[in-house]
Amino acid sequence: MPELPEVEVVRRGLERWVAHRTVADAEVLHPRAVRRHIAGADDFAHRLKGHRIGVPSRRGKYLWLPLEDTTQSILAHLGMSGQLLVQPREAPTEKHLRIRVRFADELGTELRFVDQRTFGGLSLHDNTPDGLPDVIAHIARDPLDPLFDDEAFHQALRRKRTTIKRALLDQSLISGVGNIYADEALWRARLHYDRPTATFTRPRSLELLGHVRDVMNAALAVGGTSFDSLYVNVNGESGYFDRSLDAYGREGLPCKRCGTPMRRRAWMNRSSYFCPKCQRAPRVSS
Repeated sequence: MPELPEVEVVRRGLERWVAHRTVADAEVLHPRAVRRHIAGADDFAHRLKGHRIGVPSRRGKYLWLPLEDTTQSILAHLGMSGQLLVQPREAPTEKHLRIRVRFADELGTELRFVDQRTFGGLSLHDNTPDGLPDVIAHIARDPLDPLFDDEAFHQALRRKRTTIKRALLDQSLISGVGNIYADEALWRARLHYDRPTATFTRPRSLELLGHVRDVMNAALAVGGTSFDSLYVNVNGESGYFDRSLDAYGREGLPCKRCGTPMRRRAWMNRSSYFCPKCQRAPRVSS
């Protein structure tokens, strides 16, 4: 599933190519693509027609397009394979095209939602006073948000009484961090994924936050991480951060810091990649 850097790359593309354009009409080609819009496909298409899209916004992994003349937004859930593509009107229809949005201008491009696995979708939601779709009002700020509170994060870590990777993936605590960037930040910080959060000092928490921000900014600079053709930007281009990964996906390869073979462990229906020497497992208390 796309994490913060990948979603931010898509958001920037939408800001360039879609912001301030008026919807001429929308066409829903698969009902699952709007299943989170409870009123259904026809209502979704009807409600978009004639409205002007504002500047796309993001919090963590969540992306939305506000409608400038209403108090509603289009929330985009990319799921495992969702793509928001800006395509020429005459471009061939993609095999897994689910939603098409045409605009009332002469720019010659349209917005397409393509989703091979149909886990993602678009839906319309009312905004909170802060401008967020109401269904994601509980999502915490992400570490690249200027208003992210480092001290509050540290205090929340101490209260959680959990382990550090679980905390990093808790979107009510810190948003935007998924499996890939959690493993990368923990490797940089020399922390094992099962280290208890209760052991974190303030300097240790702030150091980890710095690594989270560094790895996300590095990924943003090269368009995010793409392991296959399912994650692309709005122009259909892949990111290149997979070439710079230090931990994720490197089982059996030498640690780039000490040369010890990297390990992979099953973890919460996912995998955790780590160096057994640099990231020593916490001692189990008897």
